[in-house]
Amino acid sequence: MNDFSDRLAALDAQALRRRRRVVDSPCAPQVSVDGRPLLAFASNDYLGLANDPALIAAAQEGARRYGLGAGASPIVSGHQAPHAALEQRLAAFTGFARALLFSTGYLANLGAVPALAGRGDAIFSDQLNHASLIDAARLSRAELAVYPHRDIAALDAALAASRARRKLIVTDAVFSMDGDIAPLPELLALAERHAAWLLVDDAHGFGLLGPQGRGALAHFGLTSCGPASPRLIMMGTLGKAAGGAGAFVAGAEEVIEWILQKARTYTFSTAEPALIAHALLTAVDLIEQGDARRASLAARIAQLRASFRPRRWTLLPSQTAIQPLVIGGNAETMAVAASLYERGLWTPGIRPPAVPPGSARLRITLSAAHTEAQVARLVEALEELEG
Repeated sequence: MNDFSDRLAALDAQALRRRRRVVDSPCAPQVSVDGRPLLAFASNDYLGLANDPALIAAAQEGARRYGLGAGASPIVSGHQAPHAALEQRLAAFTGFARALLFSTGYLANLGAVPALAGRGDAIFSDQLNHASLIDAARLSRAELAVYPHRDIAALDAALAASRARRKLIVTDAVFSMDGDIAPLPELLALAERHAAWLLVDDAHGFGLLGPQGRGALAHFGLTSCGPASPRLIMMGTLGKAAGGAGAFVAGAEEVIEWILQKARTYTFSTAEPALIAHALLTAVDLIEQGDARRASLAARIAQLRASFRPRRWTLLPSQTAIQPLVIGGNAETMAVAASLYERGLWTPGIRPPAVPPGSARLRITLSAAHTEAQVARLVEALEELEG
C-alpha cells in the first residue's frame, strides 16, 4: 500500500476527509446537489446577487463587448477598460485613494502581504485569521507573531517589544468561521501608536456592513469621515456579497502602486475576464442601493437567533450572516450535517484545520434571499437532531 493510501485512511479515521458535491443549478437558497433538490445554508452569497438578473445581463453585455479571456497578466496586456473602471469605482466606494484588482481573495492576500513585509520585518496576525493571511505571512519570510483572538492588550505588548524595521498588523474584519468582528478602531489606534501598517481582510464585511455596504471600516467610521488613514489597507472580495468573482486591495496611492509593482500573484496571474469586471460595476451599484437586502438579511439573522436556543450545542455570539453552531467532535458534526442533508437541508460541517481541534461546527450562512419559512425549517430540523 502506498503512502498516500495510508494518509487518506488516517483522514477517514479522524472524520477529516473532505468530499465535494456537484451543484447543477445557480447559486441560490434552492439548489440541485448531486441530483437532488436541497435548501442551502452553505454559500457566501449574502445579498443574493450571484444569480441576480441584472448581473447576468451585465455579464452577457460584457461578454459581447470583451469576449471571454483577458489573455495575459494585467502588467502585460490583460488590464482592460472594465478593470480600470472597477478599480476606480471600488476605491471611491470604500473611501480610499486607489484600488487594485486580483483574481481571488486568496491571491490578493498572498500578493499584498509579502509586498508589504519581508525579511527583517514583523507581521502580527490574529489567532483566528483566514488561511490566506496565515499563508501570506509565512510566504513573506517576515517574523510572525500570532496574538490571541481580538486581544488588544497582547497585541500592544507585542508591538511595543518588536524591534522590526517595519511592522504589519493583519486581521480579518469579520472572522470567517466565528462570525465576530475585529476591534478595528483599536487596531488602527495601535498601528498609529507603533508606526505599523494595518491590513484588514474584509471578505465577509464588504457589501454588508457600514453605510450602503461600504464595509467594516466604514461601519466603524474609519473611512467615511474624510480620507482614510495612510496606514490603513483594505482587502475585499467580490465573490461573496458582490455575487461575482475576484478581489481588490485598496489603500493610499503609493501603497497600492508598490503592491502593483511587487505582488507576484498580480504580476504573474492572467487578469480575470473583463466580462466579470463589467458585471461587477453593476454589483457595486446594487450593493450601494441594497439597504432593503441588508434589512432582509438582518431579519433572518434575528429570527434564527431568537428561535433557536440550543441546549447541548453552542451557537456562537455572531451578529453577522455567519452563524456558527459548535458541536465539538468531528464525527458528530459530520453526522449532524448528513442528517440535515437527508432532510433536504445543506449546511456544511467545518472541521480542523479550518477551526481549532474540538470545535467542529456547522457553518450556517444566511442570505437576504432566504425566507422566514426557510429559516424556520432549518431551526425545526436542528431542534429535532439535538434531541
